[in-house]
Order: sequence, then C-alpha cells, then structure tokens
Amino acid sequence: MTDSSSLSSLIQDFLEHLEIERRVSQFTIRNYAHYLHRFSDWFTHQAVGDITKLDIKLVKKYRLYLSRLTDHHGKTLAFVTQSYHVIALRSFLKWLIRQDYQVISPEKIDLPKGESRSLKFLNREQVERLLSAPSISNLSGLRDKAILEVLFSTGLRVSELINLNRDQIDLKRREFGVIGKGRRARIVFLSGRAADWLHRYLATRQDDWLPLFVNHYRKKVDPHTKGLEMRLTARSVQRLVGHYCQKVKLPVQITPHGLRHTFATDLLSSGAGLREVQELLGHKNIATTQIYTHVTNPQLRRIHEKYHSGNK
Repeated sequence: MTDSSSLSSLIQDFLEHLEIERRVSQFTIRNYAHYLHRFSDWFTHQAVGDITKLDIKLVKKYRLYLSRLTDHHGKTLAFVTQSYHVIALRSFLKWLIRQDYQVISPEKIDLPKGESRSLKFLNREQVERLLSAPSISNLSGLRDKAILEVLFSTGLRVSELINLNRDQIDLKRREFGVIGKGRRARIVFLSGRAADWLHRYLATRQDDWLPLFVNHYRKKVDPHTKGLEMRLTARSVQRLVGHYCQKVKLPVQITPHGLRHTFATDLLSSGAGLREVQELLGHKNIATTQIYTHVTNPQLRRIHEKYHSGNK
C-alpha cells in the first residue's frame, strides 16, 4: 500500500533511478519530475493516493483532466505535452512493476495517437540566407554565426550543442565527440566553414571560460566556476535561431531541430547512405532516420514525373 507521501517518495526513487541507472539527461529528469508530480497532486486530490489503486477508469479521468487543464492565460496543454505526461506515467509504472509493486500494466494505457507533423527543413538557398543573417561586427554576432554554422554542419541536438566545452573541440581535425540521447557516444564532424567561424569566434573571446557558447551580456561571473553559469541555455539558442529566421523573412519558421532535419536531408539528397546518416545523427534505430527518405529520394520524383498522368 502507498499513500500520497510514499507516492512522492516512490517518484523521487524513480527519478534517482533515471539519473543513476539509466543516466538520462538532467533535462529529461526535470521534465519527468514535472509530469509525475502533477499526476501525484491530481491523484491525491482524488482521495486515492495509493498507486496500486490506479485503474483504467482513473487513467481516463486523468487524461480528461490534462485535456481541460489551462494556464493563467487560459491556454490548454498542447496535445504533445499531454502525451508526454502519459509517457512519463507509463515509464513510472514499468519501474514500479520491476520493484514488485502490484500496479496496473502500463500496456493497458494507450499512448495518444500523435498528430501528423510536416518535416520542416530549409533548401540550400534558404540555408545560405539564414547563415548570413548574423552581424559579425560584434562578439555576440560572431557567436551566433558560429552556432548556426555548427548546427547546420553537424546536425547536433540543441542539448548537445549547449553542453559543448571548448577543450573538447579539435579544430585541426575538425571533429569532436558528444554523448547524445540515451547516453550514446558518437563522433561529430565540422565542415571547413563551420570550423573557420568557430575559430574566429573563439579567437575574439578574451575569457578562459569552459563552455563553448556563452552569454556575453551577463555581467557577474564567479571566478571559481570557469564560467559555467555563462553557458547558453537551450531556450536562448531556440530564440536566436527564430530571430534570424524572422530577420531574413524565411517562409519556414525553423528551429534548431529544423536545422538538424536540414543537415539530414542535405546529406541524403547528395547521395549519402541511410546507415551513415543514422550514425551521424546518433539515431538508435534506422527507422527514425527513414523519416527523411520520402523527401530526399530523387527516384520517387522521377517515378512521379514519368508515370503520373498529370505530368503528361
């Protein structure tokens, strides 16, 4: 049996399991904590508290609660955010079963069917417009230029980009290692142009801070932290990419992840193999990489042009 206090304790144990045993990122742990504590608060208010009493009827009530939940602006949760809450709950239940708790099988909780989303990426002309957007007359502009070049050159996730340190980048060999999603290690390669802009940015900096990309507007720096508090956040990178998209009036509102899509489609369109792109992106399963093939396979276009009656 569990009550509300022991449910919170179980959630904490689960989060520590994610950190120690699964070695997931702090970003993921933070999100899981948010989703599960929201569930715990709701579950306790149902006068239940005992996780072993969770059943399909209560799960449906929780899903309904999520769909109707609004913030202080009156906006409801995005559909994908509701899905993340359910995914976190299922993961928590799987862990509880391994700890011999008699709880509902997570397989009985259906995941929400995701909405079909178009794959946003830039063509070559749009890429060049975006990469040329930052003003390189000041340090922040040089930093932004280097960030855009590195994102397009490497296909890094934004979490991987912001965690980079200066001492792990080999500009001569134009490569470095990253620990990506699922703690999978891979080698990342820089284009000559990206390496040049990164070198120019670092050569202009007059600090010895550890992070590769930093906030140049913060004034107070603890001399004992090697500038760790100056590291750019994921949100900062998302904002700057969005800012430059608007500046050059791109028809596509791209994100850092959209530049990852652009990296992948650029490689596949130029003839790179699916397996090689999978390795470069750090995908665990090749099925994840295959989402790009329908937009990069020139053979499909040739077949359409040859056989579709509308082309005749």
